[in-house]
Amino acid sequence: MQKRIGFIGCGNMAQAMISSLIKSGKVSAENIIASNRTLPLGESTMDGLNINLTNDNIEVASKSDYIILSVKPQTYEFVLSQIKDHVKKDGVVIGIGAGISSNFLENNLNDGAKYLKAMPNTPAMVGEGVTAISPGNRFSEEELEDIIDIFNSFGRVEVIDEKLMDGFTAVSGSSPAYIYMLIEAMGDAAVLEGLPRDQAYSMAAQAVLGSAKMVLETGIHPGKLKDNVCSPGGATIEAVASLEKNGFRSSIMEAMKACADKSRQMSK
Repeated sequence: MQKRIGFIGCGNMAQAMISSLIKSGKVSAENIIASNRTLPLGESTMDGLNINLTNDNIEVASKSDYIILSVKPQTYEFVLSQIKDHVKKDGVVIGIGAGISSNFLENNLNDGAKYLKAMPNTPAMVGEGVTAISPGNRFSEEELEDIIDIFNSFGRVEVIDEKLMDGFTAVSGSSPAYIYMLIEAMGDAAVLEGLPRDQAYSMAAQAVLGSAKMVLETGIHPGKLKDNVCSPGGATIEAVASLEKNGFRSSIMEAMKACADKSRQMSK
């Protein structure tokens, strides 16, 4: 990709995305520019990546083909007011902030500006993220391929209707927190059984990773994979029965519903 990618904000997500883009070879460091309000902080955050750095958001907007807003949602309105008159004619503004809708982007950009709602999750930091994008019909095939390439560099991309974005937030955007709780609980239980804590967390995390890869790579229904582990009268089915008795599935579903409801309330 020969296009120039700009990042406004140099936080953890921007750093993860930039590092993955460069490692993927899809974009060279010289074609990436990022701004940070405090330039020395940006320089220390992006140390070793050899990208172009500035403390001027307008410079990023005027020089970039794709502008990724990697700032706190509460600052979006201010940042968009700064850059809207400086976005290239065919430039694309990509909002990745929680609760930031396409309507919000449209209402805070000039008429005719191109914009995109995207939602990555934090495992992007280790190249295993999943990002939902809602492009609508405002992009050419080449532009859509570029956008997918950007987000594919640190995981998987799902193209969804924006009305499904709150559901995505519940199942992917926020779900790493649920999985961390699961790993922590499994680790605590293993420690109770006498295993050292470091090993307990490592074993639990690897079990989650391996199970997820089985779902993704085999295409087998998760229920079937679960059944394959449960021998008649065995220890696993005993554990599954206990989880069912204590409302494991219903608690996950209720938590995700609460997450989606809150996401809808936050949307601008």
